[in-house]
Amino acid sequence: MPPHLILGSSSKYRHELLSRLRIPFDVVVPDIDETAQPAEAPEATALRLARQKAGAIARQVPDALIIGADQVATLDGKQIGKPGSHANALKQLQTMRGRRVTFHTALCLWDGRENRSGQPVQLENVQTFVTFRNLPDAELDAYLRMEQPYDCAGSAKNEGLGIAIIEKIESTDPTALTGLPLIALTTMLRRAGLSFFTG
Repeated sequence: MPPHLILGSSSKYRHELLSRLRIPFDVVVPDIDETAQPAEAPEATALRLARQKAGAIARQVPDALIIGADQVATLDGKQIGKPGSHANALKQLQTMRGRRVTFHTALCLWDGRENRSGQPVQLENVQTFVTFRNLPDAELDAYLRMEQPYDCAGSAKNEGLGIAIIEKIESTDPTALTGLPLIALTTMLRRAGLSFFTG
């Protein structure tokens, strides 16, 4: 029997990505404070939150494999959070246009099984570099009204219309920008003893 796999996220995009692996899984939404700590590096924030999400679920659901993930966008070393409003999103895009933004996508696989074959906790940060098009305010405003990505760090959903405001994406893991780096995840799951192919 395959292990009980849990995705600790409310994101429909992470749900869709994990479904690609054709492994049964459940979804449990963790309840944690996602505020960055004072003077915390962006990568450290993403890794800490990914681990906290997985750990929070591990305390609720024993004997399971739990996936936690978090993403932090940065420009000039400063974190770019979720805008929360149209005005804030427009300011973000105005600041980022024509610039190269770094997205830190942290992944945690928490193995709570008693007879586990791999490491109890695996952590990895996958960086993605996104260059934004230098678009005028009118186009940025129109994009935001159509997409309304106000719950998305950096105000751009590459899995939707946001791809049209992006000039270039550089990453070793093509699904990292969407929020769940599947190359890193499949490596972690293999270490935990999962097999993706039979026969």
